[in-house]
Amino acid sequence: MKHKLFFFLLIQLFICQTLFGQVFSYKTLENGQDIHHRILMDEEYYVETQFTTKPNQFIKTIGGFYKKEGNLLRVNLEFNSNFSQDSLKHILIEKQEGWEKISKKTLPLQGKWLMAGRINGEEKRRRDTNRPRKTMKILLGGYFQWIAYDTKRFSFYGAGGGTYRATAGTYTENIDYFSRDNNKVGISLGFEYVKKGTDWFHKGFSSKGDPLHEIWTFRTP
Repeated sequence: MKHKLFFFLLIQLFICQTLFGQVFSYKTLENGQDIHHRILMDEEYYVETQFTTKPNQFIKTIGGFYKKEGNLLRVNLEFNSNFSQDSLKHILIEKQEGWEKISKKTLPLQGKWLMAGRINGEEKRRRDTNRPRKTMKILLGGYFQWIAYDTKRFSFYGAGGGTYRATAGTYTENIDYFSRDNNKVGISLGFEYVKKGTDWFHKGFSSKGDPLHEIWTFRTP
């Protein structure tokens, strides 16, 4: 009975992630330059990233769990790449009329995932996903973003995102922004993937060309 209840709740969780995942975009003008704002949000988590395309430049990213308060979203940030300048850990978001919904169709792997380990040859090494140091990947409506951060130190280590495809065991990322190297914008990275239960096994080469075989696990609150 307990096993049936667990799987029922797991199925409901995946359904909620699929139904509520949305991606929005809007632009602002700063110093004569268009700033692209991309927002990925499901029923509980909000991520916003700012970047430019002429030239390609990552500007900032923020994200965390949110609650609705009337027309506002109160976001308790887990990460803020600009924290050293603005000291923000909590924000209020008001949806603007200019937000354009750009979500594509729901694809396999949609949801939030935490880096859970690596495989080297025959050796599998898992990590504790409850620790403060995290690498998370959020995939919604054909878009993705990964973020490396520490919730205890409130430190930011890197982020990248763009569009993705997942079909027949092949996962492909097309990079629109990358905090560690703006020159990587525009490249596509292809991977083999296998999903087993709540784990996603991800094999290929990094943006630097290094081989990787990662384990990601579906994130629950």
